[in-house]
Parts: sequence; structure tokens; C-alpha cells
Amino acid sequence: MKRFGITVVAAALIFFAGYAALFIAPDESTMHAIQRVFYVHVALWMSMYSALTIAFVANVAWLATRQMKWDWLGVSAVEVGVVSCTGGLATGVLWGKPAWGIWWTWDARLTTAFLLWLLYIAYLLLRGLLEDPQRRATLSAVFGIFAFLDAPLVYASNRLWRTQHPAPVMFGGDNSYLDPTMAKVLLVCVVAILPVMILLLVDRYRLERMRHEVEELRLAAESQAADANSVVTRSTA
Repeated sequence: MKRFGITVVAAALIFFAGYAALFIAPDESTMHAIQRVFYVHVALWMSMYSALTIAFVANVAWLATRQMKWDWLGVSAVEVGVVSCTGGLATGVLWGKPAWGIWWTWDARLTTAFLLWLLYIAYLLLRGLLEDPQRRATLSAVFGIFAFLDAPLVYASNRLWRTQHPAPVMFGGDNSYLDPTMAKVLLVCVVAILPVMILLLVDRYRLERMRHEVEELRLAAESQAADANSVVTRSTA
């Protein structure tokens, strides 16, 4: 019942955020309606940064403690982060075509973001290639820490270099400015998407924990079957 209530609240926040982005936020004088993608676009990136930061902390915690719960949290957060990153890239492409006249350009912001997406896809593929839980957790944690190094670079890219991507409208220095109503709507969208990210993370963590328990039961059953076969072989000999 508690989970149902949280889900209803998260859905209501998402609905209100969508309404605010479409009907409350003022019209942008240059890009007009297509600029409203901005609210979803930025919220998805905030969700991605939050999820990947959790994954980074979990990877470090695994290497420090060797407790499997950190490995479960790490892979769960990475999957949520990859989904958010995919959404951020997709909304960026949809926004870029009418705003820039092109779907994609290899500038610093887009290139570092795409590289981040590839690194975490590689993280997930790496886990699928390793069967031993301890070795899988260790190697993926090391790789996850390495992959996370690109996340601050994505954030700072349009601050460090001139890019096709717009300059920061918040926390970007003296020239950054966002209309107060736009800023409030953006805050609503960010606040709305974070509970969804948390719900997905919790569900994915529970799934990973159950997957680990099933894997342990399978290994124990295989070990018992091997021992039984060994006993039968010795008795028949």
C-alpha cells in the first residue's frame, strides 16, 4: 500500500510537471514551442547525474567493503543512469534539429555525452561476460569508477570550450540567466523525475538481489549434484 501511494504521488508530479512545461512556462522568444523540450531534457540529465553518482559511490564502497549489496546497487544505478542518458540524448536530438538545423554535431558537449553513454553500455556488457560474482563485481566496479570520470567532463564541456550546445543558463557565470518562471518550472520537472528514478532504482536493486540469491541456489544445487554423482561413481566402482 505504501508503494502504491508513492507511485501515485510520483505520477501526479510527472503529470503536473508536463502541464507546467506546456502551459505555465512562458514562450521562448527565439525557439518558441520546441524550447519546451528543455524542461524534460535537463530533468533527464539531472536524473542521470544522480544515478551515476550513486553508482560511483557504490563502486567505491564495493572495493572498500566487498559487500555484495554495493555491487547490486552499483549495477542498478548504472542501468537507471543509462536509461536517463538515452532519454537525454534523444530529447537533445529532437531539440537540435529545429534549433540548429542539424540532428547531431560532434562538439565537446555532445561527444563527451555520447562517450559517457558508450562507457556505461560497455560496463553492462562487461558484467554479462563474467560469471564469477566476486570477479564480476570487482572488475565492473573498477571500470565504473573509470567511466564516471567522464561525467564531470560532460557537465563542464560547454563551460570549458565553445560548443554548438547552448551556454549554461544556470550556474554558468555572469552571463547565465533564466527567466524566473522558467526556472521554477524546471525545478518542478527535476523534482518530479527524481522520485521516478528512485522507484526504478529500488525495483532494480530488489531484482538484482533476487538474481544473486537464485544464482547462489543454482551453484549450491550443482555442487550437491556433483557430490551425489561422485558418491554414486565410487559406490559402483
